[in-house]
Amino acid sequence: MNLLRNALIGGIVLVSFLLVIRWNEFQERKFELAQDKNSAAVQTPAPSVTPPTETATTSNDINTESEVPTIDPNAAEPNTADEHIAQPGAQLINVTTDTLQVVIDTQGGDIVRVALPQYYAKLNEADNPFVLLNKADSHTYIAKSGLALPKGQKKLKPVFSAETNRYTMQQNMDSLQIDLHVAEENLDVIKRFTFTRGSYLVDVEYIITNKGSTNWVGALYGQILRDGSNPNNSTSMGMKPFLGAAITTPETNYKKYKFKDLDEGTINVDNQGGWVALVQHYFLSAWVPDQTTDNTYYLGKFNKDLYMLRFISAAKSAAPGETLNLKAQFYAGPKDIKALETIAPHLDLTIDFSWLWMIAKPLHVALLYIHDFVGNWGVAIIILTFFIKLIFFYPSAMSYRSMAKMRKVQPLMQELKDRYGDDRQKMSAELMRLYKKEKVNPLGGCLPILMQMPVFIALYWMIMESVELRHAPFFFWIQDLSVKDPFFVLPLLMGATMFIQQKLNPTPPDPMQAKIMQMMPIFFTALFMMFPAGLVLYWVVNNTLSITQQYIITKQIENADK
Repeated sequence: MNLLRNALIGGIVLVSFLLVIRWNEFQERKFELAQDKNSAAVQTPAPSVTPPTETATTSNDINTESEVPTIDPNAAEPNTADEHIAQPGAQLINVTTDTLQVVIDTQGGDIVRVALPQYYAKLNEADNPFVLLNKADSHTYIAKSGLALPKGQKKLKPVFSAETNRYTMQQNMDSLQIDLHVAEENLDVIKRFTFTRGSYLVDVEYIITNKGSTNWVGALYGQILRDGSNPNNSTSMGMKPFLGAAITTPETNYKKYKFKDLDEGTINVDNQGGWVALVQHYFLSAWVPDQTTDNTYYLGKFNKDLYMLRFISAAKSAAPGETLNLKAQFYAGPKDIKALETIAPHLDLTIDFSWLWMIAKPLHVALLYIHDFVGNWGVAIIILTFFIKLIFFYPSAMSYRSMAKMRKVQPLMQELKDRYGDDRQKMSAELMRLYKKEKVNPLGGCLPILMQMPVFIALYWMIMESVELRHAPFFFWIQDLSVKDPFFVLPLLMGATMFIQQKLNPTPPDPMQAKIMQMMPIFFTALFMMFPAGLVLYWVVNNTLSITQQYIITKQIENADK
């Protein structure tokens, strides 16, 4: 039975570590399939929306195959970005705030580049900000917005004018407003961008003045165009985090699609409010339309090279002489849970803690709260480990008492083995009699360890998804808790704590099992060399606390028999 207990413990831990990644992928796929069943009503396999039986001016009547949509799906429109030739007079406008470096193309007022000066592309390269959106020869990732018009009207892809080509948020400014202006065909249009200090959220507003003699009808749209290239920011274990589209629907708070899913067909969703996002490791971009209006969302392949995520709001009209305001918001920045929670319902779910989110999210919130007090993410992980250990104090104590009692009866078990070693049936009967007499449960140490494994796995995903830990230093040689320890000091310390812990555990009576258990610290030391330093730090502290607790309990039981 002691052999069975140790085999169970070793097997559980071994399988949990080796298969955590594959198991998670399986669970996520299983969850996605379940979501597919729930959201089947809002998905269409065809690449376009079914035309209505009569002409209408609603957001549902959008031709999703075009870069500049019309309200009527029967309008002939181009299907490639190359057909939109740059018009004469277009220029690039540079916008600099404390959180964003944005480039706006005056043709259409498109956002063609976003850099994040508070996040470096590489560790300690302050002059090399992380670039999230960019339009280049080798990579396309841009955000567009505009006005969709009824069939027969000229599509608005104008060249706006601006007062200058460079805007900077000064130290005494809380916000920065940029107005782009164009006047054409009895219509005066101002496209206004409003940047707020300390925020990655940009307010985008169209101010439309109808100077004609008939009603003007149109709808606001926003879209993200991106190629399928991977930013190559895998974790230290070689994992490739999720890259693709995400959306909220009336049926599902959070639904994500890999690019290969969009290759198979388009997705169309009608929703009041809502949002659509392009998600990658640590960062995202998202369009958030007016949360009080009905909006139609489209996700699919724009052409052979680009994917499109789009929203189009319900059409509105302006009488002659009337001014109409159409608003949306665009987010381009880190997966900051505090910020995302305030922008739109369920947008914070883009911080994907996987299928153990119910454990990982509270751990993340607790880690943020602790960091607000101590100011160091490594110290925050240590304190969080203390609290987790406190939660599992009594289950762990039960496990250690069981191990201590097993250790105490070890000599008696050896005597039985020497006496009945060749008679397995007799040996098992005598062992059960011994366990009953000494009030020892050979499996008593398994359940507490099983209880802690989901916490460990959830902690792994929490650390992998937390942008706060990206390039976050601890002390001395550890300058980034989100990647492996460069000198493998923490994994070696973890292996040492496992070795010490083994000395406190009862020795397996089977020589082969004993040798296998002796190899476990070496195996896990090698395995943990590829884990993020923040996770290994948790394990080192947890093992140290466990050794202390187990040593005290073992001594108490040994002294009670003297």
